[in-house]
Amino acid sequence: MKEIAKVLEEYDHSALSIGVLGGHSALDVCRGAKKQGFRTVAVCERGRDKTYSQYYKSDGEKGIVDEVILVDKFSDITKKEVQDKLRSLNTIFVHNRYFWVYCDFEKIEKDFKVPIYGSRSLVKLEERDVPKNQYYLLKKAGIRIPKIFKGASDIDRLAIVKVNEAERGYERAFFFCNSPESYEVKSKELLDSKTITADGLKKAVIEEYVLGAHVNFNYFYSPLTESLELMGTDTRRQTNLDGFLRLPADEQLLVLEKERPKLIETGHIAVTIKESLLEKAFDAGEKFVAVCKKEVGGIIGPFALQGAVVAEKGKEEIVIFDVSLRIPGSPGTASTPYSGYLYMDSMSYGERIAMEIQKALGEEKLKSICT
Repeated sequence: MKEIAKVLEEYDHSALSIGVLGGHSALDVCRGAKKQGFRTVAVCERGRDKTYSQYYKSDGEKGIVDEVILVDKFSDITKKEVQDKLRSLNTIFVHNRYFWVYCDFEKIEKDFKVPIYGSRSLVKLEERDVPKNQYYLLKKAGIRIPKIFKGASDIDRLAIVKVNEAERGYERAFFFCNSPESYEVKSKELLDSKTITADGLKKAVIEEYVLGAHVNFNYFYSPLTESLELMGTDTRRQTNLDGFLRLPADEQLLVLEKERPKLIETGHIAVTIKESLLEKAFDAGEKFVAVCKKEVGGIIGPFALQGAVVAEKGKEEIVIFDVSLRIPGSPGTASTPYSGYLYMDSMSYGERIAMEIQKALGEEKLKSICT
């Protein structure tokens, strides 16, 4: 985008700010930016801004959020006055899941005239109903994924159905089944309770449920050095599933008479993997970077391959069932040792991103990492 290149040229490079939308991974980004000497700015929705405008607001001695821009709703970030303010602060924006959940893809791609660290056209590929989406890329890369069933009539093993919630379209109302008959029963329950819609069910993905240890592999790819790093590994905490799993089996059966498991993500736990799996993790990441270069213009910075480690025929394999094409939502990856094996001290995504921006700034290559 030529307009973005022009904006970068007009910026005062001695006074850059790192900007975020107030949610998801904003604090991680702001902390990393401050450690690297940048000012920070958070665009926050009124009524849900105290985390940034009060609790972690910078007061000169402590805190990490220097500037807060309040909007009535997150999607107002594309309004002219908000963009003007961001550009006046010489802002490079770091996009996260909130950015794409609450804002229109097309408006961000075409109308948001603020430099974005990373590729602004890549995140929409997380959606499962767009061309060259994550399934396409994983298959092209030769990365193992679960079996995808064309329809309910093909279900012949334990499957997970990924269907969007009726109320919150960005959250998914997962349900499990192991046959066409159980699919009909479970889907009818959710339709009758208005948890999902018929249209949402039609668009749902029916996927083999992988029995393995869940691990999110969080990577960073630097176009400046053409190198891949494993930033850390984590797994999800989900409600109300975690509550179910803490109950004895007989109590679970009693609860199931009144309540169904939900898999709404509420947090993450840092995990580690055996060193014997590291080459397989890097191999998957390198394959994904290569296919993205070939198919969608390449990856800049953070991404994650989320899946499970399965044990089959005497060996362990990684199976990937989800992709994040932007900064993942877990600051806990810094609690795993993998970035520390490169930099001596483990670091968060926020700091790694800020380091990359500093490097690009010093080499006059901001245009190669911002879109």
